[in-house]
Amino acid sequence: MSMMIGHGPFGRDPWGRFNFEPGAPEAVLYFEDSPRRVRVVFNGETVAESARMRLLHETGRQPVYYFPVDAVRSELLEPTDHRTRCPHKGEASYASIRVGDRVARNAMWRYSDPIEGAPPLDGYVAFQWNGMDAWYEEDEEIFVHPRDPYHRVDVLASSRHVRVLAGDTLIAETRRPALLFETSLPVRCYIPREDIRMELLEPSPTRTRCPYKGQTTGYWHVRAGDTEVEDAAWCYDEPLPAAGPVAGRIAFYSEKVRIEVDGRAL
Repeated sequence: MSMMIGHGPFGRDPWGRFNFEPGAPEAVLYFEDSPRRVRVVFNGETVAESARMRLLHETGRQPVYYFPVDAVRSELLEPTDHRTRCPHKGEASYASIRVGDRVARNAMWRYSDPIEGAPPLDGYVAFQWNGMDAWYEEDEEIFVHPRDPYHRVDVLASSRHVRVLAGDTLIAETRRPALLFETSLPVRCYIPREDIRMELLEPSPTRTRCPYKGQTTGYWHVRAGDTEVEDAAWCYDEPLPAAGPVAGRIAFYSEKVRIEVDGRAL
């Protein structure tokens, strides 16, 4: 189970209920070994690479990879005067990354003297995710943030009756959805295109990335009479293996259109 994400059992807004008050989750940190080899790239150069990674979980935040100091190419670092302070970890110092004619300013930080009670962060450094060009776990590129080892994606074939409506207009109807269950997120119904009124969908330039499902290859607006819904649907033509069964299917946001499963609103 995931202890640190927003809706996890120890998150700030858990979906379930305990038979006790779990205390103050804002102070919970968990620093663990990760068995994955991780590599970070900037301007075509590997800045850091290690199979001795650690992963920091912190309430309300995505996990953060920490590299051993000796896994970083020190000749690419330019220490700066920038400092920040965390009430649970202490003061962080920063360095910029320079590779060729590009600089990622204050893109690396470390806690050289973490406060009492903090995880043993000394000897490790972390990088601003979006400040780098690419991240890899083993030889597979990952997106958005590190994959949480306590986060699951399950796709199940189903014969449930799914209907998608925009206003009073039926957009899709199927009895062969692929249901994607993802930790702490709404169930998503991926529908075969043959069961969708594609003439009511207008292609959108929007694209998104997910660390667990991959990169979307299409988004659509819904245009049904007087009803217009922006970026209401999406698909993954080549999802990551965990979400393989949704390939080529289209899902709709239950937050934007009405989705009924066996006659009940999703």
